[in-house]
Amino acid sequence: ENTKVFPLFTSLKDDDSGDHEQDQGSSKDSEKEKNEDEDKEQNSSKRKVEQFWRFYSHMIRPGDLTGHSDFHLFKEGIKPMWEDDANKMGGKWIIRLRKGLASRCWENLILAILGEQFMVGEEICGAVVSVRFQEDIISIWNKTASDQGTTARIRDTLRRVLNLPPNTIMEYKTHTDSIKYVCLFDLLFTLQLFSFNFICILVFTHPFFA
Repeated sequence: ENTKVFPLFTSLKDDDSGDHEQDQGSSKDSEKEKNEDEDKEQNSSKRKVEQFWRFYSHMIRPGDLTGHSDFHLFKEGIKPMWEDDANKMGGKWIIRLRKGLASRCWENLILAILGEQFMVGEEICGAVVSVRFQEDIISIWNKTASDQGTTARIRDTLRRVLNLPPNTIMEYKTHTDSIKYVCLFDLLFTLQLFSFNFICILVFTHPFFA
């Protein structure tokens, strides 16, 4: 494509008279190629959705699950872990749903991801739906938490594709914050366990128990 454009500009620079018919022909060719590329992208997205739907139609829906369950849908090569290379600098949008909405929202979300409706390039890593007793939680993970423009676009697209009410609370959490929270929780648990063991030692070594 560049080899067709640059010689054209060179000839116009060397000769002001130009060849306007050639210019129009090249423009038409470029427009045709652009339209063909767009058609290929649309057809590719359509095939992805159709292929996925064949498998998804046989899967149990999140709303039909009971108890504590998680569904993960991630791009090939990306693990649903904060520490994964594709995730470690990223974060996730979190939406808490009342019971009964998970199946519809999850279906709309994964179709939007496969249909590339978020328009953020390779930023989307995957999505998770978590079924809990009192509520259900949907989250979508992206690569770059510091890119506020991208995270804002993902948020706005989420509101649209999930048809969320304006007052729906959406929380963005970076994976580094999640890791810090888990580490702090583990530390506090260890300290509590240590304190409990220390108290037991003091009690059972007291002369009263001798």
